[in-house]
Amino acid sequence: MPHHEREDFLAEPRIGVLGVTDPRGDRAPLLVPVWYHYEPGGEVVVQTGRETVKAQLLRAAGRFSLCAQDENRPYRYVSVEGPVTSVTDPVDPALREAIAHRYLDPEEARAYLQATADQLKDDITFRMRPRHWRTANFAAFAAEFAEKG
Repeated sequence: MPHHEREDFLAEPRIGVLGVTDPRGDRAPLLVPVWYHYEPGGEVVVQTGRETVKAQLLRAAGRFSLCAQDENRPYRYVSVEGPVTSVTDPVDPALREAIAHRYLDPEEARAYLQATADQLKDDITFRMRPRHWRTANFAAFAAEFAEKG
């Protein structure tokens, strides 16, 4: 994908899969679905509980990856990886609200924020500057495949 296309794709409200190294023994990296925030040219922002395994591993690794995909044909994905640039403790309520509204309609977002208001004191925010990008857009492959069929 061209630069602008991959940034716009990542900025769309998709569920991301966060990946972070798990150094405990012979474990594979931790992979978890997350809500995230991203604006073209900016940082990837995720929030999680201060004492979660995810937060512990993010602090230890100092970096993470995030993959967002489109499950509709033709399939596309954007994967970014980079260093954690900051940790905000506790979360900024305005940012938490913006992320909720990114994924939920206004009424659902208000109800979600009200029901999870206690998380404001328990959650922290990680920011990551994308350094490495991997992308795929299978539209060209799908068109070629359709022509042969």
